[in-house]
Amino acid sequence: MPKRNTESQPISSVLQEFLSDSKLDKGLSKVAVESMWHQVMGPPISKYTKSLRFTPPTLHVYLSSSVLREELHYGREKIIALINKELGQDLIESIVFK
Repeated sequence: MPKRNTESQPISSVLQEFLSDSKLDKGLSKVAVESMWHQVMGPPISKYTKSLRFTPPTLHVYLSSSVLREELHYGREKIIALINKELGQDLIESIVFK
């Protein structure tokens, strides 16, 4: 029978280790980024968002309004900073609006 590890560790570190070992952290990051887009940008912009695709480190945002696409293009650095701040880590380095 294997010996038990009697060291106590915080559950957060155990979960983080499990996620990185099982490679689930990439999938969870994608879900978190997509959810945070809608939370940070709010309902007015979410209404014009057709779809999102996150392929680290780039977030691809598909919009139904060309005018909104141009407006968001000028503020993309601020958007990146806001989303990364809310996520608590720098997952997004660039945003492509389509």
